[in-house]
Amino acid sequence: MIDLGGQYSQLIARRVRECRVYSELVGHTISPEAVRARNPYALILSGGPASVYAEDAPHIDPKIFDLGIPTLGICYGMQLMALDLGGRVDRTGVSEVRQDGAASRESRLLKDTRRSRRSGCHIVTPWSSLPKGSRVVAGSASTPIGAFEAAERKLYGVQFHPEVVHTPHGMQV
Repeated sequence: MIDLGGQYSQLIARRVRECRVYSELVGHTISPEAVRARNPYALILSGGPASVYAEDAPHIDPKIFDLGIPTLGICYGMQLMALDLGGRVDRTGVSEVRQDGAASRESRLLKDTRRSRRSGCHIVTPWSSLPKGSRVVAGSASTPIGAFEAAERKLYGVQFHPEVVHTPHGMQV
């Protein structure tokens, strides 16, 4: 897991371990070569404390997305992934809203979750556009892009926090 400075990084790593999967937390300055050398089964980009446009915002080397490793971006991690892949994240004021929405059963990422009208967590709504080659797989009126995937590239993002206990089906994600 690549730590982007979010308050839930340790919790995400613990939840992965609860799924009986080895997990280690590495800093966001890790190089693509160092990632490849670790031979991970998958990557998770954690949440972060800031806007992707903040002067001191953590970033990763975008070449990591070209390694062919399944990658999940959570909240800030999703925004960073979208931005690095050519999408656009609004700079406007980001407000938190309680999310109600539904997920697509055709989604590779969300296929094992039941269709749910409630995500049960607070999420931010900063979106303008997705990266080319990706599609929205969850959303609502207040958050049109709650999750996206570029399944052929094994890249996935969720704006919500699947690691927190009040997110329905979070452990399945």
